[in-house]
Amino acid sequence: MMSDSPEPLPLDQATAEEVAEMITELEQYRERLVNDTLAMAQRAKVLRTTVMSNLEPDLARIDTMLQELRNRQATLTNQN
Repeated sequence: MMSDSPEPLPLDQATAEEVAEMITELEQYRERLVNDTLAMAQRAKVLRTTVMSNLEPDLARIDTMLQELRNRQATLTNQN
């Protein structure tokens, strides 16, 4: 059975516009993740430092992906 969603492009095949869009979406996701998690923690009366330390591995992965995308974007920009 075929999926309706398109296969993600390998990063090295993405255009500069696609990379820029990925960066924007990932930055928005990261911000939403932090804000939503902190809001839930506040309602649950959990310390911010505890929440952030639990969130740190995910944020590190997102930051690594963002850096890879920015590197790719710079490469694409320099090629044009």
